[in-house]
Amino acid sequence: MYDVSWANPNGDPMDENKPRVDEETGINIVTDVRLKRTVRDTLMELGHEVFLREERTEDGNRKTKEDIMAYYDNDPKKVLERCVDIRLFGGTFAIKGDDQNAFSLTGPVQFKFGTSLHRVKVELIKGTSIMPSAADKRQGTFTEVYVVPYSLLAFYGVANEKAAEATHLTEDDLDAMFKALWVGHKAGTDVITRSKFGHEPRLLVDIVYKPDALTHIGELNKLVAFRSEKADEAIRDISEGVLDLSGLAEKVAKYKDKIEKVRVLVSDRVRVAPAVEAVFAEIPVEPFPWSDET
Repeated sequence: MYDVSWANPNGDPMDENKPRVDEETGINIVTDVRLKRTVRDTLMELGHEVFLREERTEDGNRKTKEDIMAYYDNDPKKVLERCVDIRLFGGTFAIKGDDQNAFSLTGPVQFKFGTSLHRVKVELIKGTSIMPSAADKRQGTFTEVYVVPYSLLAFYGVANEKAAEATHLTEDDLDAMFKALWVGHKAGTDVITRSKFGHEPRLLVDIVYKPDALTHIGELNKLVAFRSEKADEAIRDISEGVLDLSGLAEKVAKYKDKIEKVRVLVSDRVRVAPAVEAVFAEIPVEPFPWSDET
């Protein structure tokens, strides 16, 4: 979970780049692609190699997938060995010179769309720029940006151990992804642009199931709620409500025999009820190995 203050968490390019909102419910939506972009960019900043990256040719054009694939000698094995994002999220690529051989892997890590825990209101902020446009060199141009004053967003994902065998995903890869999720929404370059600045990570939960468990809880984002005395659209800060984990606690109690351990990180500004220890009673709770770094 992370929140956004006076920013655009995920603009829709087909609708004036407005924040994505479900017209029926007023719920803010962020796509899984947007989340993965933040993870990839942050992984690169943390020193990991990723395949889906932006590179440009000498004349300034963006390199294609095929261009980058050539960098790995069109060898899928080299891509898997070196690129953590493909081991995490999979990918499909055509291999140059071999029209019959496509490189396709289902990613073991998948996320549902993120949704806000409350209704949001989209605001249009207008302004002016001191820099004139080419059409009118006498005065600056008008600017406008669509933002949400506040949105607390919850994502749910799964890491499938069977698909992980095909991509050679490791525990170290998963730890790197979790770190990128937290750091990416706190200090990553990806969220310090004008439209994105204002992100903060609030809660990260990793439920690790026992090796023989043939199930998982699922829909974790639907088991949490944000309780506030304010009307949804009037909420402006995480301190104006309580993160209600009672639904998660009830579900965890039914699955506790199938859970090996849980790893949790909570922002110090979040009020949680019941306490994390109560939510995961009788289950080992550990910090993430990098928690102290952040």
